[in-house]
Amino acid sequence: MNNNILQFTGAGKNIKLIGTAHVSRESIDEVTNSIRDEKPDMVCVELDQGRYASITQKDTWEKLNISKILKEGKGFLLIVNMVLSGFQRRLGNELGVKPGEEMIAAVNTATEMNIPFSMCDREVQITLRRAWSKCSFWSKCKLFAALLSSAFVKEKLKPEEIENLKKGNELENMMTELSNYLPAVKETLIDERDTYLATRIWEESKNDTMSLAVVGAGHLPGIYAHLEKFAAEENLPELDKLNLTPKRSVVSRSIKWLIPLTIISLITVAFFKADFNEFREIMLRYILWNGGLAALGAIAALGHPLSIIFSFLCAPITTLIPFIGVGMISGLVQAAICKPTVSDAQNISSDAASFRGMYRNRITRVLLVFILSSLGSSIATFISGTALFDFIIKIF
Repeated sequence: MNNNILQFTGAGKNIKLIGTAHVSRESIDEVTNSIRDEKPDMVCVELDQGRYASITQKDTWEKLNISKILKEGKGFLLIVNMVLSGFQRRLGNELGVKPGEEMIAAVNTATEMNIPFSMCDREVQITLRRAWSKCSFWSKCKLFAALLSSAFVKEKLKPEEIENLKKGNELENMMTELSNYLPAVKETLIDERDTYLATRIWEESKNDTMSLAVVGAGHLPGIYAHLEKFAAEENLPELDKLNLTPKRSVVSRSIKWLIPLTIISLITVAFFKADFNEFREIMLRYILWNGGLAALGAIAALGHPLSIIFSFLCAPITTLIPFIGVGMISGLVQAAICKPTVSDAQNISSDAASFRGMYRNRITRVLLVFILSSLGSSIATFISGTALFDFIIKIF
């Protein structure tokens, strides 16, 4: 038997697990042939309704409301999702395979043969929110940097290299590397979904029948281990808990307020303790640092002149307001002036796979303005806050 196929039997269950690479032509053929040959009673696939819709429906991105997303504070999540999708799409284009096509092939083959099928994966937005909420600020920076570097790398993968991703030793090395680099992300993207997928597959697989599950090869060992555990125990994990976004810690919530309050306190002390000329000079530096770096971020994103101006004017103010950021304002201005078109929505996945495409597409340009102006403001807050603190120390 192939090392990417596992057969589980126990507690009345008979489940065949097929591990795939998501941009593999061989995986598509293997999945289709297995369903036709085995004629299972149930087919389970590593898909959720949202991902299924994004693959099969051409107008999914056309319904995107970028302004609403920015107002809801989901800008970072969206661009992470797009960069990851763009990376998979680029690999698929090189190999002539659409990402997730083996899952769609499983659904289509099951439908053709009148075999029930079930989408057993957790909604991708829930997974991303949980991964994002569990990451520290430093981990988020590492995650975003890793996604960008992998998405825009020019090296092309050969079909045999894609197939190697399904081999046990290759997967083990990748999982170890991910665990060391970003343990919180590995826990959410791999371990939690192993639990979720295994539970859903177990629930959908009726006793004394044969089920076939199509999953990414990276999930194969974890799912099989969970199935063995389920066979030995009666209780299954509560999936509702895995669908919740973890609440931010008290420390994390406090930092959101601590930084603005600290800046306000330093400015207040400087106002009462320094003479007028000294206070004016330190405030001018504060405004120039915050407005200047935020505007520089908007310039780096090739934002509209008004977006740049709003970045400069609003950054010194939004630094003092914990529930609104300059990126939201500059992004909304960019979206209002350079309104995204239907063509931008239709091409968003392919455009997100390259720097040129991200700057050309009006939707991703809005996100770049949002992210880079926010980044500039964050750096400026640290610099100006340190300068204010040093100034207060000198006064006393």
